[in-house]
Amino acid sequence: MPTMTIPLPRPDVILTHESDLDGLIAGVLLQRLARKIFNIDVRLEAYHYNNWRQRDLRESAAWVTDLAFEPRLDRQNWAIIDHHATETPAKMATLVHDINKSAGKLCYELCQTYGLGSPALDRLVHLNNVSDLFLEDDPDFVIAGDYANLVKTYQFWNLHALLDGEIEKLLDHPLLEVMEVKRRIENPLGYAWSKANIKEISPTVGFVDTVIGNNNLIVHQLLEQQASRYPVMITLFRRANGALIASLRSRNGEALKIAERLQGGGHANACGASLPRSVKTIPDAINYLRQVLNPRKDAPLNWLDEAFEAARAKSS
Repeated sequence: MPTMTIPLPRPDVILTHESDLDGLIAGVLLQRLARKIFNIDVRLEAYHYNNWRQRDLRESAAWVTDLAFEPRLDRQNWAIIDHHATETPAKMATLVHDINKSAGKLCYELCQTYGLGSPALDRLVHLNNVSDLFLEDDPDFVIAGDYANLVKTYQFWNLHALLDGEIEKLLDHPLLEVMEVKRRIENPLGYAWSKANIKEISPTVGFVDTVIGNNNLIVHQLLEQQASRYPVMITLFRRANGALIASLRSRNGEALKIAERLQGGGHANACGASLPRSVKTIPDAINYLRQVLNPRKDAPLNWLDEAFEAARAKSS
């Protein structure tokens, strides 16, 4: 357990990643930490990567977690607690960074230095760390995946409202029984179907069609068993607001490079991107991905930026 406190600025807002359990846990923990240090209730905002990159950084002070450190965040009175790989050195911002720990674990370690730890949080943060870092050899890997799938299934703000911000209530929550049954029954069926329905996006990227089961575990199994020739696999799913999300997986770090070409981000082997709002159906998404990831030989060097902006303009 860390014993040394890190000086943190008084935040106007706490910003976190909306797509997964790690962002939920990290964001809520930072709210508690701000309340402990400054005796204030700080609003929590959550973003997917594409929307985050478009957000105006209007606050004079903020805490950011699970959204990757980048040059525009290197600001006075800003603190970034993150675990994504970065090549940006912190010159003005306070940066708490470790690629070997989830954002939730980094935030929890800060909380522990101020006496905000508990056995329940110990357990929950551990499960989140196992799922977010995809620690396959950990004995809790399977159940940790069920916890992570709660956010994928029921969405960030729905769970936040259901728990009333008390993330400890996730431990042994009745909804985990739903996740267990879905995993046990749906995943074998989904794996067999998806294995037979992989479509080429590019010579190195395959689209994995899914009809049932945990997409992440199905794709993980396909990659682990080398059931396809594609080193990067993409699945697509639709948010409640209608936006289409591309989720990318690999085993040797190739996925992140593809996600960045789609204006997304994340981890080396697990990342994602929101597609332009003009892309409304799965067939449209497949065509869009093929266009972006198979550049024409005669295209200008900045053709990708032009294509993306054209799609964005069409949707606005």
